[in-house]
Amino acid sequence: QVQLVESGGGLVQAGGSLRLSCAASGSIFRINVMGWYRQAPGKERELVATTTSDSTNYADSVKGRFTISRDNGRKTVYLQMSSLKPEDTAVYYCNAHVRTWRGVDGEYWGQGTQVTVSS
Repeated sequence: QVQLVESGGGLVQAGGSLRLSCAASGSIFRINVMGWYRQAPGKERELVATTTSDSTNYADSVKGRFTISRDNGRKTVYLQMSSLKPEDTAVYYCNAHVRTWRGVDGEYWGQGTQVTVSS
């Protein structure tokens, strides 16, 4: 069993910053990809950023404003969000592609954390 626990969401004014964290725990042999997705009211869930051992990927809408980073030792991924805009308002979900100690590959999601940007 693998769990992802997010923290760091909240309310911030436009132009402000927030840092999200997501810690993975459980029967983890290796985490291949960690990332963040978001879902705004009435919209589909969309990719924000992902990171592997040697690359990162960002949605065009957040490039230059958001930075994803990863601490492999702590099995934690971070999302530093700067220059926030009202359109960044959404529930942010942590995502991980994990291989367990039993050799099973799976995709896991966190419970989500609300980010609200006021204008």
